Amino acid sequence: MGKKIYIAGCGGMLGEAFYKQFRDEYELKCTDKDVNDTWLSYLDFRDFDKYKKDVVDYKADYLFHLGAYTDLEFCEENSDKTYITNTLGVENAVIIANELDIPLLYISTAGIFDGKKDLYDDWDQPNPLGVYAKTKYLGERYVVENARRYLVCRAGWMMGAGPKKDKKFIQKIMQQIKNGKEELHIVNDKDGTPTYTHDFAQNVNLLLKKEYWGLYNMVCGGQTSRLEVAKTLIDLLNFNDKIKITEVSSDFFKKEYYAVRPPSERLINKKLELRGLNVMRDWRISLKEYLAEYYNTYL
Repeated sequence: MGKKIYIAGCGGMLGEAFYKQFRDEYELKCTDKDVNDTWLSYLDFRDFDKYKKDVVDYKADYLFHLGAYTDLEFCEENSDKTYITNTLGVENAVIIANELDIPLLYISTAGIFDGKKDLYDDWDQPNPLGVYAKTKYLGERYVVENARRYLVCRAGWMMGAGPKKDKKFIQKIMQQIKNGKEELHIVNDKDGTPTYTHDFAQNVNLLLKKEYWGLYNMVCGGQTSRLEVAKTLIDLLNFNDKIKITEVSSDFFKKEYYAVRPPSERLINKKLELRGLNVMRDWRISLKEYLAEYYNTYL
């Protein structure tokens, strides 16, 4: 086997992709506080002493820190828990990685920008709006300012892992369709960039091998919107004659989704492009593959 990677917070949709993309080349220890797969073991990375002992005992060559609270409404209502998990948990990871002198991977988000610009490159200045965005940005800053060797990779609208672990936009639409909904209300005032978890994991692996440490935007190609993603999804499912899409503003969902969200979360992978290392595919190609891989028997 190759080098050893310790992956903390590996129980979610991104962790599933990292496990599948890295398991053949590296020796992995995948942990989470939610042990929802046979290849996971229990670890709550908020417990610094246990986190450190587990990584040290494993003799890891790399530390990947994936876990975070990502439900914006939960974060608004539970700000202390969110800071402990999304910010202090990351500080734990930096301290451990530095002590062992191993590289650290941290996952940041397009949500740290305020959306006043149409597009954000790797060097644009974040201005986080809500609790989720603030805690993630503080984690990003701590890594950049304190870790010796690191990769900070900013993801966009995540899609991956299918109905078992995807709690994001694609799965929410697929669940509505499965429940028999014939009309979907989709917001027309939110722009962003989808990010397929498997493409993301592959691009991280490429940077890891090159040892090009630093901060990178890492999203699929093609700038889009919630509305266009929904229309493309329905088209790929050949459901245009079955499902009606009705455009609404974000106010339509303000009771359910009351946390502040930037109007634009569109990233461009400027640094990856300049280094000739951007292997992120167009989001439409990735979405088509995602549906084929994970949803072919769902509906």
